[in-house]
Amino acid sequence: MNKITKLFNIHYPIIQGGMIWCSGWELASAVSNAGGLGLIGSGSMYPDILQEHIRKCKAATDKSFGVNVPLLYPQTDEHIKVILKEGVKIVFTSAGNPKKYTTYLKEHGITVAHVVANMKFAKKCEEAGVDAIVAEGFEAGGHNGFEETTTMVLIPQIVNAVSVPVIAAGGIGTGRAMLAAFALGTEGVQIGSRFVASAESSAHDNFKSAVVEAGDGNTKLILKKVVPVRVIRNKFFNEIQQAQDRGASADELKEILGRARAKKGMFEGDLNNGELEIGQVSALINHVKPTSEIIQEIMDEFMMAKEELQHLNF
Repeated sequence: MNKITKLFNIHYPIIQGGMIWCSGWELASAVSNAGGLGLIGSGSMYPDILQEHIRKCKAATDKSFGVNVPLLYPQTDEHIKVILKEGVKIVFTSAGNPKKYTTYLKEHGITVAHVVANMKFAKKCEEAGVDAIVAEGFEAGGHNGFEETTTMVLIPQIVNAVSVPVIAAGGIGTGRAMLAAFALGTEGVQIGSRFVASAESSAHDNFKSAVVEAGDGNTKLILKKVVPVRVIRNKFFNEIQQAQDRGASADELKEILGRARAKKGMFEGDLNNGELEIGQVSALINHVKPTSEIIQEIMDEFMMAKEELQHLNF
């Protein structure tokens, strides 16, 4: 047991990312039942849908689970009300100011973690009173940091700057990567992309196949004038890239982006016109597997790599 497993009352220090369109109750409960911490991704849900997912997750697991709340969405207040009503005990916030809800949530007995991509906001998280910080590097999929700081560089900076437990995210999908994160001083890892390609993920099968087929260099960060996001290269990506190359304004990029691009690609399976959010670690994902098998593989490799390092002689 370490600080993260104790904090969240879980067996393994593995947190599943609360990814939009991929992280419903089925994935969250499967991760929790396998010993990690499952998170329902509220960013793609209306409040009534979130309530339904929370109730189904409660019925599917007696283990700890939480909700990820991206603070940039307009219905955040309603999501928080649902979370309190349903008695959820763990909330991960992201994409916004941690001070906005942390005190309020903690006053209601909720354990709070916040996702950051730089040291400045990590310090703000600690000032806000969060229980843990997720340090997410440039390799991550979906909404990303403007600084483009890699996980290997970001983690030790944040670990050295704060006193609360740090969870590593971005580019982590294997046991060896998890061990590397621990070597850098973290107490746990948050894994997103590998769980997208799980049997229980709510992602469309077309998107899961695209993740499995993605190779080295097939993802790229785009839309830095709007909100940086890492996606798989496709027709939509090419349209955005061409617009960026000719110096398109943020408003022009928003017009091309339109509405529901992520839903179109990740949930509905339109691989040409959808926004296919995934991390660089997709190049290491070769199969769609049950969540329990994924977690067991990660932990087995973690323990094997740890044993190998103990026998190093210099």
